[in-house]
Amino acid sequence: MHADSRRFASLVSWVVSPVVVAPAAYLLIVLFGYGSHPRHLSFFLVLFVFAAIAPMMLVYGLKKIGRVSDYNITFREQRFLPLLVLVGVNALGYELMKQLGAPRFLSGILFFNAVNTVFILLVTLQWKISIHLFSYTSSVALVFLHSGSAALWLLSVVPLLMWSRIHLKAHNFMQTLAGGVIGFGMMFSEFKWWLSL
Repeated sequence: MHADSRRFASLVSWVVSPVVVAPAAYLLIVLFGYGSHPRHLSFFLVLFVFAAIAPMMLVYGLKKIGRVSDYNITFREQRFLPLLVLVGVNALGYELMKQLGAPRFLSGILFFNAVNTVFILLVTLQWKISIHLFSYTSSVALVFLHSGSAALWLLSVVPLLMWSRIHLKAHNFMQTLAGGVIGFGMMFSEFKWWLSL
């Protein structure tokens, strides 16, 4: 039974991982919010490459050369380098979105991904906040801001994701709770400010 629960927890962690959740949220936002824009596929491609493909390639490469021990980067001490690189990756993506003339909402995604990665990086120097929870709830915040309160039902997944990360001994309760609360709160408040300018 314990092996079955661990397998289920691993499945949840992979399905509700940053490289799956974020692109799904971006696709939803682009298709339903900007589908009539002639460059909407280009916008999604940039978001997908910089939010999913680049991080996966980075972690794969670091695992290959032995700089990280696993694809989830379980050990806090190993997270600094990939997070630092991802700050630059997102900043580059933001500049590319501006060059494409992307709507402010879409370019803001990569801008605040870079800002929030700096925050996570600084926290990681002392503590291991849950990136899974941070990424998931910040993605929910984006969908909520774009599509309205119906998107809040997505938060019902949070307890299951928290359980999976704790069950896998990747985090404790406070690390998952902090990731979830801060992820949603930061992205929501940042975008409210960003869109009011």
